Amino acid sequence: LESSKQNKSYRRSIPLFKSFATDAVHVGSEPEQWNSRAVVPLISLSTTFKQHEPGKHAGFEYSRSGNPTRNCLERAVAALDGAQYCMALASGLAATLTITHLFKAGDGILSMNDVYGGTNRYFRKIAAEVGFDVSFADLSKIEEIKAALKPNTKMVWIETPTNPTMKVVDIQGCADIVHEHNKDIIVVVDNTFMSAYFQRPLALGADLCMYSATKYMNGHSDVVMGLISLNRDDLYERLKFLQNGLGAVPSPFDCYMCNRGLKTLHLRMKQHFKNAMAAAQFLEADPRVDRVIFPGLPSHPQHELTKRQCTGCPGMITFYIKGKLEHASTFLSNLKLFALAESLGGYESLAEHPASMTHASVSEDERKELGISDVLVRLSVGLEDEEDIIADLDQALAAAVSISENILSENK
Repeated sequence: LESSKQNKSYRRSIPLFKSFATDAVHVGSEPEQWNSRAVVPLISLSTTFKQHEPGKHAGFEYSRSGNPTRNCLERAVAALDGAQYCMALASGLAATLTITHLFKAGDGILSMNDVYGGTNRYFRKIAAEVGFDVSFADLSKIEEIKAALKPNTKMVWIETPTNPTMKVVDIQGCADIVHEHNKDIIVVVDNTFMSAYFQRPLALGADLCMYSATKYMNGHSDVVMGLISLNRDDLYERLKFLQNGLGAVPSPFDCYMCNRGLKTLHLRMKQHFKNAMAAAQFLEADPRVDRVIFPGLPSHPQHELTKRQCTGCPGMITFYIKGKLEHASTFLSNLKLFALAESLGGYESLAEHPASMTHASVSEDERKELGISDVLVRLSVGLEDEEDIIADLDQALAAAVSISENILSENK
């Protein structure tokens, strides 16, 4: 009863996506597509397929170009995103790379300034080096979007909520401004944190929705994969060509695994939200914590926006622990249920230190500007029992506080 009360503070303004669970279970997994009528999609490991005659095949010719198991996954994800098309890539960064190949040297890329460290690294140290005009801005601020758009801007990259400081971008508002400036600019939303269950960027004006499916979409920390969903025929044809031409495709086994993960996505996300809300409320009320950033809390600056464009929140919490680097390090080192590890979105709880881990490739000056300080901690709250999650946070915070107490004792 208490847990059910906790999420009542989040009163979403949009309805849950209709038939989401039904689509997750059935679309792409129809037994009728197989002669055997298998209920679980088959894993097609063949790299090549026999043709009827030269140039005439039965839908598949070479596994990089298309694979039956991959087709099952792509159809399922398209349904969950409210999209016509989806394509699976070898990783989230492979999806980013493939999207960027839609453009050429000299074209402008405008990215949210607070993004996953790997995205930042790719845009700054790879895309910029081969001639793309890359710039960053806080896209959660309307005035910064307008000021940052250039005549050569061809793509706007939104990540929301952002990694790791959990800023929320108004997707519809941003897309409207960008498309008013130039209807041909491609608006991309990295939907990794929210997953298809909590947010549908395509319905809010985005041209492309992408994921690191390694995280919530797969949800079991055992697959590395990227996904791109879209509705535009022209973009699909270009991206399909790049998917085949660049060749950054996932294995059939990984596609099978990710598709299996989708079957419980709706159940997992509900529990992630429930556990994260309880953990966020605990941390916000704790005097050992300076500040908690969780879009599900009324204290979040974009809480109302989140309720308007999302049906809930994932298990991602960022907080600033009181003290210095040694307090954050001690907290992280003393966690027992939470694993100190990179990544997120699996069934298990994880914790990490962005400044020295996921965002170490971001320059110190930029980290300072973004608020990625030495006392910033990022949690990926898993599916364990709520009371055990809170107990682990409590004892690790106590261990961190003991540092200050020990120093005071030594000084005496």
